[in-house]
Amino acid sequence: TVRRLLPMSSAAPAVVVVPVKAFERAKLRLAPALTAPERAALARHMAATVVAAAQPLRVLVVCDDPDVRAWAEALGVDVCWTPGLGLDGAVTAGVAAARAAGATAAAVCHADLPYARDLAAVVAEVPVGQVGLVPDRHEDGTNVAIVPTGAGFTFAYGPGSFGRHRAEAERLGLPVTVLRPVHLGWDVDEPGDLTSPDWAGAGVLATAGIEPTSAPSADAPRRSEPT
Repeated sequence: TVRRLLPMSSAAPAVVVVPVKAFERAKLRLAPALTAPERAALARHMAATVVAAAQPLRVLVVCDDPDVRAWAEALGVDVCWTPGLGLDGAVTAGVAAARAAGATAAAVCHADLPYARDLAAVVAEVPVGQVGLVPDRHEDGTNVAIVPTGAGFTFAYGPGSFGRHRAEAERLGLPVTVLRPVHLGWDVDEPGDLTSPDWAGAGVLATAGIEPTSAPSADAPRRSEPT
């Protein structure tokens, strides 16, 4: 059962839907570089960065963890409680909640984007009634998906989701705008993702105030889809 914990008191043309995994269980593949408390702190920092990047748009956090719910409520954002639905189901529930609140578009943004900013500007680039996709920097996963809330869009996250989401838009007869802002293309899954891109200035860990016990390796293998 999906339960909206905070009422969305006013309609908005677009709502940012952010799926957030339990911080203590997030980013397990970073274990070679970070301790469990460091991974939790990084996950929390990145999620807060994404929520801040969404302003002034409304934000709806979808989660099934009490600590994440309390964190989101402390930030003053709406929460959709989605136990046992998995990522695709939770996102679908979030989009449905956004539609019920009067939003015509939902921007689903993953919570592991350490350099996220200006989400509203990206959403504004997608014409009304169309689909906008921001792939990860490997053109494999989908870091941001902007969809009409009433389109019945079927989400299919996991490796290769960028291609699947383009195909889903085509199936629905919806034009697709592909956007590649570098600050939304960098997600963090593997130790190599902790290295700092040239354009970013401060590195991922520095911005989060974390000093790792071991240095991340840029050559570490990775899987591109956010978790």
